[in-house]
Parts: sequence; C-alpha cells; structure tokens
Amino acid sequence: MDYTARRNGGGVFEGLYKLIMRRNSIYVTFVIAGAFAGERAVDYGVRKLWESNNVGKRYEDIPVLGQRPSE
Repeated sequence: MDYTARRNGGGVFEGLYKLIMRRNSIYVTFVIAGAFAGERAVDYGVRKLWESNNVGKRYEDIPVLGQRPSE
C-alpha cells in the first residue's frame, strides 16, 4: 500500500523529470542555461574571493597609479 500511495502522489524528482526531460529541446535548453548560470556564479565567487585576498595589492589600491591626471 505504501508503494501505491507513493507512486500515485509522485515526488519532487519525478515532477522535475517530467517537466525538464519531456522533450529533448527543453532538456538541452535547461543544460545550456544551467551551464551559463553556473559559470556566472563561479566567476562572481572567484572574483570576490580574489579581491578580498588581494586588498592593498591591486592596481586600483596604489594611490599614485590608480588616479587619472586631472585636467
């Protein structure tokens, strides 16, 4: 009885499977969009980590070099 109740009710993964993998075009679009979003998230995280570890050592942090000459 537990098996039939679980099978009829479905689950989160089964719903996602039916939503995303129903058609190949939807699946490919989901994979490409996920790769793009993941790349952006990793790039943002690494950039913030790099900036926090190199405070005072960057070009913008050097007072003489980081300023533009005023006219």
